[in-house]
Amino acid sequence: MRFDYRTKGVCSRVIHIEVEDGIVREVVFEGGCPGNAQGVSRLVQGRPVAEVIDLLQGIRCGFKSTSCPDQLARALAENAGQPVSE
Repeated sequence: MRFDYRTKGVCSRVIHIEVEDGIVREVVFEGGCPGNAQGVSRLVQGRPVAEVIDLLQGIRCGFKSTSCPDQLARALAENAGQPVSE
């Protein structure tokens, strides 16, 4: 399943996500820091959705209450019907 997530409070605008059988297959960030976005995308490929959520949720960017990795965790959690930590 492919879906797009409109981010909130970060430099990236949209995250394009593909999940198959509970495994993250592809993540592409639109906008944001290209190197960091590409690094996060590669690191989560092939991992279970629940593992990615656990690893990334709550990460902050500077003084912001969220980050691009946190937004990815939120997108996955919302799509999987899991509660999202604030």
